[in-house]
This record gives sequence, structure tokens and C-alpha cells, in this order.
Amino acid sequence: MPAAKSQITEELIQDCIVKAVQSVFRTMLHRQAALVKRLETSAHPPAYQAPQILASVGFIGAVDGLIYLCLSDGYAKTISSSLLGMSLAEVEEAGHEVVNDALGEITNMTVGGFKNTLCDVGYPCKLTLPAIVRGENLTIANVKGATRHIFYFDCEGHQFVADIQIKVDAA
Repeated sequence: MPAAKSQITEELIQDCIVKAVQSVFRTMLHRQAALVKRLETSAHPPAYQAPQILASVGFIGAVDGLIYLCLSDGYAKTISSSLLGMSLAEVEEAGHEVVNDALGEITNMTVGGFKNTLCDVGYPCKLTLPAIVRGENLTIANVKGATRHIFYFDCEGHQFVADIQIKVDAA
């Protein structure tokens, strides 16, 4: 029997992303990530400075959305090395493709955990493939009709962002 639909509240979204991020970082990277702050939805979205990597995975179904994990290039290499069991020098020598693959997988696992909670509260959906964007001064545009939720996390002195845009099907 399907779960009865609960309303998707800001608290539910925060709980989902915090649990998903902490689970992936603890289990796959052997690191502790902590929520630092939530950007108010009325605030201007951040531009991601310096060399950044934005890894995104979408979800579609009874609820549609995208989640971006936004990390510095240096920290992306560090967590890629942890995930893959490689030294930082090996990751740097292997190049962008290795980091892209590792971040795609980390983002896929994180968004998968987020999505599973949505399914549990009555919003079945499926994941899209990961996408990676690299650059400086990157800005994520708002999706028409979606609500945006931006969360800052800290892991061992490195800050990263989970930028969520979500739209509930009117049906």
C-alpha cells in the first residue's frame, strides 16, 4: 500500500538533505559533514567563486527537481581521493575525468537518499543521470515554478553547498 502523501515542507527538505549528505559523507568518505546555515529563500542565490565544480542530479515523478552539490576544485579532489582510495597526487595525475566520475557518484548517492525519503512520504520519483559543470563565477538559474532551498555544509573546514530546486506536481 503506498504511503499517504505528507506535505513537502521546508523542514522536510532540510531533514532530507542533511540526512542524505551526512549518510554519504560518513559511509562513503569516512568524514563528518555538518549543516552550517540555510540561505533564506528570499535571498539572492550565491555565485560560486574560484574554480568550482557543480555536480547535479535531477529527480522526476510526483515531484520534480534538481540538486546541485557545489564544491571547490581542491575539495572535490580531496573527497574523490577518499572515495576512490587514491592519493591526492594520483587523483591530480588522473585528471578531471576521475574527479567528475567520483563527484557524479557522490551526488547520485546523495540525491538518491533525498529521493528515497520523498518516496517514503508519498512522492514517488526517479533519478536522472549526473551532470558536471566546472568553472568560475558560476550561477545557478532558478527553475520556473520551483522553490529553491540552499544549504551550506562544512566538512573538516571545507564549505560546500547543496542547492535544491523542487516543484510538486499539481495533480
